This record gives sequence, C-alpha cells and structure tokens, in this order.
Amino acid sequence: MKKILLPTDFSQNAINAIHYALELFKDEVCTFYLLNTYTPVIYNYDYQMNTGGYLGEVVDIVKKNSISKLEELKKDLKKKYVNNKHSFTIISSFNLLTDEIKDLIKEYDLDLIVMGTKGSSGAREVLFGSNTIHVINKVKCPVLAIPDGYFFEKPTEILFPTDYKVDYTLKQLDVLKLIADRYQSRVHILNVSHGTDLTETENKNKKKLEKLLAEQKHVSYRVDDQEIPQAINEFQGATYVQLLMMINNKHSFFENLFFKPVINQIG
Repeated sequence: MKKILLPTDFSQNAINAIHYALELFKDEVCTFYLLNTYTPVIYNYDYQMNTGGYLGEVVDIVKKNSISKLEELKKDLKKKYVNNKHSFTIISSFNLLTDEIKDLIKEYDLDLIVMGTKGSSGAREVLFGSNTIHVINKVKCPVLAIPDGYFFEKPTEILFPTDYKVDYTLKQLDVLKLIADRYQSRVHILNVSHGTDLTETENKNKKKLEKLLAEQKHVSYRVDDQEIPQAINEFQGATYVQLLMMINNKHSFFENLFFKPVINQIG
C-alpha cells in the first residue's frame, strides 16, 4: 500500500494536483492524506481591534473551516472517483506547511507528496511557487509537483535528467520504477555535460543507475555544452514527455531550473 500526502489550500491548482494523483495511482492500493495547514498570519489586526477576539478563538474558527472544507473535498473525491483501492484521511493543522510535512513523514512513513506548483503571487513566469520549492528542498520524501493547468495523461514517456553525481539507491528510484512499470513507460536518461568525460565516480553511478533500471525500458542520451534548462526544453521539443523526474542533490539546481519557464507542460 502506498501512503501519499496531498497538501491543499483549496485553490484550483491544488485541487487539480489531487485529481492528477488519483488518476495516476488509480490501480494502486493507496491511503491519501488530505492536508490543510494554517498559521498565525490569519490573526488579522482589524479583527482583533474590532472584536476584541483572542488568537485562540480565531484559530478555532479557522480550524473548523479547514476541517469542513477537507470533509467536503473528501466527499467530492469519493463521489467522483469510486475506487475501493483508495482511502482518505484528513489532516488540519495549525503549523507551517513544511514543518507539518516533516512531522507527517515521520508519523506515517509517507511514500510520496503530490502538490500543485503555483505560488501565492500567481505569477505565470514562475513555474514553481515558494511553497513547492521549500518542500522539495527541505523534506526527505519524493515530491510530484503538478504545474498549473496540467491535466493527467498516461506517462508513457518519462524524462530523467542527471549529471551522474548521485549514487542512486533503489529507494530513490522507487516512485519512478513504480510508474514506469504501471504504464509501461520509456525512461529517457538525459546526461548534460560540459564537454568533459565522465569521472570514474560518475561512470560508476551511471552503470549503477542502468542496473537499477534494468527491468524498465530506458534509453540514455548525452548532451554537451548546454545548461540543464535548455537541454530539457530542447528535448521536450523533440520528444513529447509527460513526466519529468529528478533526484534532488543540489538545492540551487532546482531553484535555478524551476524558476525558468522552460517546462510548463511537464508534470
């Protein structure tokens, strides 16, 4: 059974990501944890001055509203997706999103987090919002981030960029292998270099990766003298892929990549 966390602020982008997750794992036995968090930002100064309300009272009101919306969402999902392989648990928490997710990973041993990407600013030029970047960078759990407006397609083609600096483990590739097996996907391993040969360590990691993916259809490519966003963009232009998967090894790698409008149609 897979345990999948679905954070939501009840925005359309967040709801869309939840629908994507339920479609993607429709044939898997899963428990989905619907999470909504809220913080002291909700304690509005005008509310305090006009009503004399205490923070505890405000939190209680917001918590009731959060639970009510989660229950309604759960009801809607169970009605839309009639699937006896899926169960839902709601979690409403007065906490920062990333901190709460860290706690839940420890408590439930989560397998995956699926969330939307749109930031609170709604800026179209920014693919990944700050919440998504923080979760990817701070939590030790795979994250599947769904761009705003992207709807489910069978992921028959998966792009996996790598510089072979990561000593891959089976656990790191678990979600990739699961999806590739379920949808008979072809994994495109894209190595972006800067004109130099692979080091001994990189060659070792390359061979290990290919061994770990031996049971999945995969093909390897090497691109010289390009930045990773450019290489991904050009590959996507030549080969339509439905899913982009990477191992988070360097935080700046993700920030530099995802704050560029180069992969707007890749989940």
